Amino acid sequence: MPRLTSETTSAGHKLGQLIGDWFEKSFVLPLLSQVGTTLDLFLDNRFIDRPARGEKIVWDDNDGNSVDYDFVLELNGGADRLGIPVAFVECSWRRGARHSKDKARDDSGKLLPMRNSYPTARFLGMIVAGDFTQPSRDLITSRGIDLLYISKYNVVEAFAQAGLTIDYADDAPELEKARLGTAFESTFTEGKHTEVAQRLVDLVGQPAITSYVDRVRAKLSALPEEIRLILRHESTPLTFRSLSDVTTFLESPSFVMNTPRETYLYQVTYTDGSEFEETIFTFEKLRELHNEVRLLCDHMMQLGGTGKK
Repeated sequence: MPRLTSETTSAGHKLGQLIGDWFEKSFVLPLLSQVGTTLDLFLDNRFIDRPARGEKIVWDDNDGNSVDYDFVLELNGGADRLGIPVAFVECSWRRGARHSKDKARDDSGKLLPMRNSYPTARFLGMIVAGDFTQPSRDLITSRGIDLLYISKYNVVEAFAQAGLTIDYADDAPELEKARLGTAFESTFTEGKHTEVAQRLVDLVGQPAITSYVDRVRAKLSALPEEIRLILRHESTPLTFRSLSDVTTFLESPSFVMNTPRETYLYQVTYTDGSEFEETIFTFEKLRELHNEVRLLCDHMMQLGGTGKK
């Protein structure tokens, strides 16, 4: 009987990686490229060299965290310049349902801070394929994140129609997984990548693809219904060493307002009911933030709600 090695014991994981990479490059990338072309937006992804950024697609949130994303659609972006982020999208493949809720929680958790960090980040989405449970899918949509779900059946069937086997029984021996993975890797050529992707599009249906493009466009096209600018003055902070000192002060308070710090609150309510709010510490930053909102609105209005002709 052949001995198990680290190669065979990781066969199922390696096969999953191969399918996940294919899904991202051959299905999700063309789909989002169609969105980018339709809406005249730059699509940042790991399959292009882009001098404007480092190796990864990293954006900072308002808490100073730097997070890398699978895809980002930008307004006025290019190979040599970063644009204004308008959409963040994560994608994934899961053969089994066991960790699907963890993946849903992790990826949606990555996306959510962008909504409060960039007023133009109007679309947050996940494109997932495989065995994602209903609770996993509900978790994503409950957080206001758009979900495009491709069933495991359709993915397996798309490969089967191209003469490739990617599924196996949950209790399959590791050697069987290894044999399947080796056979798959040797026959999964670039031509097969394209063929399987097209078969998956046919199985999902063109209306679903068109509907997805329309959802992105609709979200980005929502216009500000109301914008509120609020100037705030904050007093010099008072520091106390004990609870009794605070109690005494509050009996006859006297806040120092000789040199108050100014901050600005920028609030937007959109026609789709969503809202954005951020505290700004300089007038220049306030103007810059508002200009990004204006540029996106002008861009979508120029498209006329129907995309480029």
